[in-house]
Parts: sequence; structure tokens; C-alpha cells
Amino acid sequence: MKKILMIGTGGTIASTPTEYGLAPGLTPSDILSYIPAVRQVCEVDSIQVCNLDSTNVTPKHWQLLVRTVQEHYEEYDGFVICHGTDTLAYTAAALSYMIRNSGKPIVITGAQKPIQMDVTDARTNLLDSFIYAADGESQGVNIVFDGKVIAGTRAKKERAKSYDAFSSINFPYLAVIQEGMIVRYIREPAYGTPVRFSYDMKDSVYVLKLIPGMHASILPYLFEHYDCLVIESFGVGGIPNTLVQEFYVEMKKWEGRGKYVVMTTQVANEGSNMTVYEVGKRVKQDFKLFEAYDMTLEAVITKMMWLMGRGTADYEEMKKEFYTEVNHDILFTKRLENEGQK
Repeated sequence: MKKILMIGTGGTIASTPTEYGLAPGLTPSDILSYIPAVRQVCEVDSIQVCNLDSTNVTPKHWQLLVRTVQEHYEEYDGFVICHGTDTLAYTAAALSYMIRNSGKPIVITGAQKPIQMDVTDARTNLLDSFIYAADGESQGVNIVFDGKVIAGTRAKKERAKSYDAFSSINFPYLAVIQEGMIVRYIREPAYGTPVRFSYDMKDSVYVLKLIPGMHASILPYLFEHYDCLVIESFGVGGIPNTLVQEFYVEMKKWEGRGKYVVMTTQVANEGSNMTVYEVGKRVKQDFKLFEAYDMTLEAVITKMMWLMGRGTADYEEMKKEFYTEVNHDILFTKRLENEGQK
């Protein structure tokens, strides 16, 4: 029987009522007591690394999770991390970069309702997570939620209250779990290299969501105070005329000084392609910037934190690393990069 370590971090799944609303209060042992059937699936040990609402998660907590997995990696066959849903997709993406090539499954799950409630999704999500973690074909960082298995870099929380809170963006579900059975849609080959752990994350990243009529005066401040600016543009991507002059000034001012711009889209599905319209193609041709294409925003943010944390300073090296696929995070780069160079 496989041996799995459950790592508690708090979240809704562990929450209890307080005077001011729900707050994490249950220990991992408390949580496990609600799924006695897990004894038929695997052996389980548990550890609590923090107990917080996931709204309060920071890169320091990701580092804590990585350290916990690394310290216990040889002792266990897999890991189940209980996490709040609000930032669960960010944590899954971050761990995808910080723990690479893991032949052992690292499953992240949570719930929309506390596990102690009579009506809750928590028990099913947690038991499904152990079923998946204990299966010999499972590997890498993934989310198990509402009977679906999502690659760690592809999840987005799209529903605030419903049990089907997470969707897999621009990539198929890896598997579904039905009545305790795993139905795999994608069978992944085993990693050919040892697991790699990394800790350094540089959080000097700002996400600028464009709106009609946005004032260009915000740009000098953002370029000065952040090393990476992720711009959520409209449609397939571009810079509006109201911002383009100041954008050109700042891009030229900071060129070669360790500043990075990533263009992405506010549209969740199908991704960007800045070569379609003049508002995007002109900017892409004139400056050294990255385009996110089909990546999720969560993956873009955490990948840039990870790359900058590694100390990569050269633009071409950073570009190569950004477009290198990790845990299915990006698919469209080769064709679209070639189009952009025409």
C-alpha cells in the first residue's frame, strides 16, 4: 500500500465558524477523520505547515511547501496538499516550477465548503486526491478538484461558489475520477531526469489590467518600482493609442536594465496573438518583450518570479527559458514566434 503525506495549510476545507466568519481551525488529523475510507486507499501521515486563509498566501509559503516536500520526498510515495481555493491555482503553478520532474505525485486540493459541514464537496475532493496520489501512473504537480485532474500550470478558479470551481485553460483535463476509478485522458511518459527543487522567487511582478481610457501616467511608476510588468491587454493583445507613447518612452528608458514586460490577454481561453492587429504587431516588432500566448495568468506570474529568482539577467536567455515548456504551461510558441519574425 502506498504511503502518502498530507500537508495542511488551512483554507476553506479546514475552516470553522467564528464571530467574524469562516476561518481555518481544523488540524490535518481532524480533516482526515471525515474520510475513514482513505484507509482502504493508502497509508497516510499528516503535517501542518501553516493554517491560514489562502488570501494570505505569499511566495514564502510556496517555499515552505517546497521545503516540506523535499525533506520528506524519500519517505513517501506521494503528497496531498490541502489549500484554500482562492489562490490554489497560483500555488499549483508556482510548485510546478519550483518542483520539476517529480516522479512522485504532488496533488493540491481544497473545497468550496468546510469538511465538517453536512453538505460539502470537501470529502469527495480529498478522497479523490488520495486515490490519484496513490496510483502508480500519477506524477508531477496537479490539482484534483470536483472529480477532475488539472495540470498544475493550467488551472483557473472561474466560479466563486459552485463545486466545479476550477477549469483547465487551453489544455485538456489530464483525467477524471469517477466512483473511485481514474479515467486518464492523457498518459504521460515517466520523467527521464531526477526531481529538481528550487526556492528563489523574486516577487517584483505587477499585473496591469488595461481598461478603456486608462491614464498613461501610471506607467513610469510601474517601470521604476517593478522588475516585471505583466500587461493584461484586450482580445489577442495590443497597446491602446492612449498608452502607446508613454509605453515607448519607458521601454526605451529601461531597455537592457533588467526590466521585463509580458503581454497577455484578459480573455481566459484561446490565448493571445499580437501579430494579428497593428496595435499589437507594431509593439512586438519594436521592443523586446514576451508574449504569453496560451498560458494562464497564474502561470505567467509565477514563472517570471521563478526565472527572475534564478538570477537570469540576459534577455535572450530569459526568453528561451520563458518559452521552455514546464508541466504543459505553454504550447503555441514555435508557430507564433515564427510569424512574429516575418
